[in-house]
Amino acid sequence: MTALTWLHDDSTPLPDTRRALGVDTDAPGLLAAGGTLSLPRLEEAYRKGVFPWFSDGQPVLWWSTDPRMVLPVEDFKLSRSLRKTVQRFMRTPGCELRVDSAFPRVIAACAGTPREGQAGTWIVPEIVAAYTAWHRAGRVHSFETWIDGQLVGGLYGVSIGRMFYGESMFSHRTDASKIALAGLVAFCRVHGIGLIDCQQNTGHLASLGAHEIPRAQFEAHLAQVLPAQGPSAWAYDPAYWAQLGLRGEPSA
Repeated sequence: MTALTWLHDDSTPLPDTRRALGVDTDAPGLLAAGGTLSLPRLEEAYRKGVFPWFSDGQPVLWWSTDPRMVLPVEDFKLSRSLRKTVQRFMRTPGCELRVDSAFPRVIAACAGTPREGQAGTWIVPEIVAAYTAWHRAGRVHSFETWIDGQLVGGLYGVSIGRMFYGESMFSHRTDASKIALAGLVAFCRVHGIGLIDCQQNTGHLASLGAHEIPRAQFEAHLAQVLPAQGPSAWAYDPAYWAQLGLRGEPSA
C-alpha cells in the first residue's frame, strides 16, 4: 500500500498523482495531507488535476480521483423541461445571468449546500478565504442567476487556460443552479473551453451529461488546454444562449 505523503510546508511539491490511494482503501484518490491553501499551492494543484477537500478539524487533504467526473460541454443535456425554464428566464424582465457580480455571496451560499449524499459542507472557512483571495486574483469565477434583483442560484469554479474546474453550486429557487450551469456551458462553448471538471460522480451531474474518464485521460487533456489563452473577459452576453439553440423562441 502506498504511504500517504505529508506536506510539511508549501515548498514540498505535491507527489505524482499515481501515488494517490486506490479504490481498495477507505479514501480512494487521497494523494497528500498538510500544507496550506496558498495561491501558489492551489495553482500547482489544479494544474496537476489535484483539488483540496477536507472537513473542519482536519488538515488540508489533497485529492486526485480516478476515474474523474467531467462534463464535456458538447454533451450537456438540456432536457425539454430545462429548455422551457431557460427560455422563460430569457424572456422575462428582471431575469439576468451575471458573472462575478457577487462572488462572496455565491461561495457563502454554496457553503450552506451539502454535496449530494453528504450531511455537512466541505466549504470550510479556510476554503472560503482561499478561494475568495483566488477570485480577487482573477482565477475563480461565479456564474449567478438573478431574478428581480435577487440572487437565487449560482455556481463557482476555477479557470486556468481553456479549462474550467467546477467547484460547487446552490439554488434558492427551483432550477436556479441549472440555469447558471447552462450559462456556463454556453460561455465555455463561445470561448473554446471543451471540458468542465466535476471532480466526483453524482447522479445530478450525470443527468446533465457528465461522465467519468480515467485520470490519465483527464491529465492528458489538462496538458493540452492549460497552456492555451483563456477568456480575456468574464461577462455574460445574452447572445451566448444561442450556443444552446436558445434564441427566445416560444416554448413548445
